Amino acid sequence: MTPPYPHVLAIVAGLLLAPALPADAGDKVDRALREALATGAPTQSVIISVNPGCRAAIRRAIEQHGDVVRSEHDVIDALSARLHSADVPILAQSSCVTAVSIDAPVHAVGSTSETTGAVLGGFAALMPPTARNTLRDTLGLPHQASLDPSFPTGATGITAAIIDSGIQPNADFIGRIDGFWDFTRGGIATLPYDDYGHGTHIAGLIGSSGKLSNYEYQGVAPDIHFLALKVLDRQGVGKTSDVIKAIEFVVANRAKLNVQIINLSLGHPIFAPPENDPLVRAVERATRAGIYVVVSAGNFGLKADGTVGYAGITSPGNAQSAITVGAAMTQDTVTRADDGVAPYSSRGPTWYQGLAKPDLVAPGHRLASDAAIGSTLYNTALASGHASTGDRLLMLNGTSMSAAVSTGVIALVLQAHEQNGFHKQKAMTPNLMKAIVEFSAIPLAGADALSQGTGEINAAGAVALARAIDTSRPPHRWWLGAPLNTYTSIGGTTYTWASNILWGETLLWGDSVYWNAHAWGQNILWGENILWGENILWGENILWGEHVVWGSTILWGENIVWGDGLVGMMKGSNILWGERNILWADLDASNILWGEVSSSNILWGDNILWGDYAVSGQGFQRVF
Repeated sequence: MTPPYPHVLAIVAGLLLAPALPADAGDKVDRALREALATGAPTQSVIISVNPGCRAAIRRAIEQHGDVVRSEHDVIDALSARLHSADVPILAQSSCVTAVSIDAPVHAVGSTSETTGAVLGGFAALMPPTARNTLRDTLGLPHQASLDPSFPTGATGITAAIIDSGIQPNADFIGRIDGFWDFTRGGIATLPYDDYGHGTHIAGLIGSSGKLSNYEYQGVAPDIHFLALKVLDRQGVGKTSDVIKAIEFVVANRAKLNVQIINLSLGHPIFAPPENDPLVRAVERATRAGIYVVVSAGNFGLKADGTVGYAGITSPGNAQSAITVGAAMTQDTVTRADDGVAPYSSRGPTWYQGLAKPDLVAPGHRLASDAAIGSTLYNTALASGHASTGDRLLMLNGTSMSAAVSTGVIALVLQAHEQNGFHKQKAMTPNLMKAIVEFSAIPLAGADALSQGTGEINAAGAVALARAIDTSRPPHRWWLGAPLNTYTSIGGTTYTWASNILWGETLLWGDSVYWNAHAWGQNILWGENILWGENILWGENILWGEHVVWGSTILWGENIVWGDGLVGMMKGSNILWGERNILWADLDASNILWGEVSSSNILWGDNILWGDYAVSGQGFQRVF
């Protein structure tokens, strides 16, 4: 069979100078790589995404030209390579190539700062194991798992893959680190270690036994097992290609290694639409394989002037099917009344696609967990004078911590569903798991959906919902098999659930998760247009309609974290956002057109004119 790429072989072989990117090729090259090419650097580390059947020919072409292929990525049909800069425009013009992306550095999304979510700066606080911990209590869990055996603990063979900086073994993880692979050294199996300290902290929040702290600092799922896949170096930095390789390893070995959950408390800025982002594509592939993927939203919620801004979600938090988690500040109390979204927590919408993210928030500020003795973060704390040698707990802030807490909750939900007493059940799909944690979340007063998603995670509520759902029931049928209250008592106060989910661009209210709907199928991408039951229900069940309306309180022109030069284009005072034709007219909250400019889709002041309905604070009113 003739390779589908022979013309590129000839063109690359004769290439002497790097041409400017043609318009058709420029759409395939991500923003970061275009900027890197403009610097004049002779070579680039890239990830080349190709069409099926093209990978072998692309590999031969670039190797014959003296470029180096570092690895192939079967799951997403891509190659990681070190290319001459001159080759990038040529490859991008090939019909075989779908995208050429920079092999972007990824960073741990946990902060050592008391005031911001920045990865650099600030201080890491070490603390003795005697300080009072409120994390489990505010999640609605018993303060120690042993106090109430009726609550799940992440037992029954549940395993989370932590793709991070590693795990340092200690008494809190005895017998539960089932494997360790170091992708900073090619993916070799080795003894566990953590020279940065971030992954150990993540593991402790997910499932520390609490032994080192006399069970005061017990993780959310203290019986869960771990796989550690090291992709971050001693400074908390790694390569996108290594993260993808780690995800691929988990997908390929998920049955053999018994992995149900991936925790990704890392990321990089969004440089391309999700369909061209290799890291997003790897995450979507993992969810299609049935793995629950929990991702940090990012710590870019603050603008340069220190005020809160929007559109700071990082990749792969913009993956539709991922459970993307922002950070809540609990004020170190059990009550939810004083909780709020952390200023540094990245807010939506996502660049290019305009998705409503994060999906929810979880405690992420001033959380103490296991320290990796001798690691970079540990030594930073000692050098700052805010710690004493021998302290075993490290306090960090960030959406990394929130993702870890959520990973622990998902382990509890999974166990609760497996043990709910119904027979011949099917496993919960990633879509259903995401819906459960969104639906049972507790909304935070004063926070909008682009900041908090549906609300703050509610472990007790999610467990109750999982126990009530009988997935053995036939399609399109009501599958609640037990009575259910849509409220949770935490610290003596009753809190009502959000009782809605963010389905892509649509906010679904009512009883959507109570039905065995087509949406919960394994091959459905979160956010795809579907029919709930036999018809789309207007009124109570769909608030926003076909295009999401973010509300009238955000001054977009002044409130974007990344600035106006990241993506899309500026035209006068309006922002046109990619293919979706999102228009913020005059950057005035009293005059915003969102989506296609149409009389059936207008947000005007506090009212939404949507088809035949006007939506205001009083609810739906038919106007035509």
